[in-house]
Amino acid sequence: MSNNSVVDPSVVCQPDNGNEVVSTKAMFFCSGLATAAWAGIIPIIKANTGIDDGTLGLLLLCLGMGAILSMPLAGAVATRLGCKLVMLVTLCVFSVVLMLLPLAGSTMQLVFLLIAFGFGIGATDCVMNIQAILVEKRANKTLMSGFHGFYSLGGIAGAGLMVVLLSSGISAFHACVLIGLAMMASLLVFHKGLLPFANPKEGPAFALPHGAVLLIGLICFSFFLAEGTVLDWSGVYLTEYQQASHSKAVLGLFCFSITMTLGRLTGDQLTERLGARLMLTLGGLLASAGMFFAIVAPDMYWALAGYALVGAGCANVVPIMFSATGKQTSMPQAIAVPAVSTLGYIGVLAGPASVGQIAQHFSLPVALYSIAVLIAMATLLSIRVRV
Repeated sequence: MSNNSVVDPSVVCQPDNGNEVVSTKAMFFCSGLATAAWAGIIPIIKANTGIDDGTLGLLLLCLGMGAILSMPLAGAVATRLGCKLVMLVTLCVFSVVLMLLPLAGSTMQLVFLLIAFGFGIGATDCVMNIQAILVEKRANKTLMSGFHGFYSLGGIAGAGLMVVLLSSGISAFHACVLIGLAMMASLLVFHKGLLPFANPKEGPAFALPHGAVLLIGLICFSFFLAEGTVLDWSGVYLTEYQQASHSKAVLGLFCFSITMTLGRLTGDQLTERLGARLMLTLGGLLASAGMFFAIVAPDMYWALAGYALVGAGCANVVPIMFSATGKQTSMPQAIAVPAVSTLGYIGVLAGPASVGQIAQHFSLPVALYSIAVLIAMATLLSIRVRV
């Protein structure tokens, strides 16, 4: 067999599950770390370039566009070259671009850098989920929630690390260089467990989602949209409707992130014990109820409890959906995973914008009620998905 041929994972007799699991977790961690590091330097870049809020919003869309464009391409390339080579390249791409972002001196430079950064992040996210599904199948046990939990851990670590570095007087450029080099160094340590294959090529390289993949994608879209809403609007809601101070506005996102991370790190064991179906239903109902509770809460602290419930409820829904993507037969996995990833990422982008439009015409609580209803509808839709 030539070096360019794709190895069928079904013919590999002795998978090295220990290395594969650790390496997959490392890729999820690095992706979360890079995303959080970028979020930490947004105010600095905004000040350096002198852009206004509207321009910043458009620039963030460039990042999303890069990610969405890269996902189908990454899935197609991985079928030919394998997960390992693709992730080695894409992780290096977004690590280098992260180092360059603080140096951007104009809007046009930011446009190109953010498209490249989004391209690297999106491609890595897509292929690491392809690897995660394969590793889970080869290990023959539930692992997906743990993988996504390491993405959440990476986000927490990235945010904390940027606070420490920037507070100590290190420039944004040097902080990003340290984090970028650390991520590339991780490839030297963990590359052995990256799979040199992906799923064999079946059918076209690109296809619109249909059947079970469309259902899974819509569910991921809804829950990613809810996550994006908490990320961008929880602070606004707490300050304007729960009289929270600006210093405490971040507590909603903090509570959400902590319970989501804990939920994902314990999710595999709970899914094995309770079953994916029950975990999916309970998670969706808990997330919807938590969002409702946060809106009707009598004070800030009860609202924080609501956001904590949303995090706990959302924690394992998306991981279970990615596992279901590996079990469905409507589409080949090589094009199903990029399709689901793309729909989910569109949800992250659409959430804050849609909430803003509804809030402008009605009110922010009305907009948040609509997200709670959307979560409940997605939970009902999930009954039709084979998990």
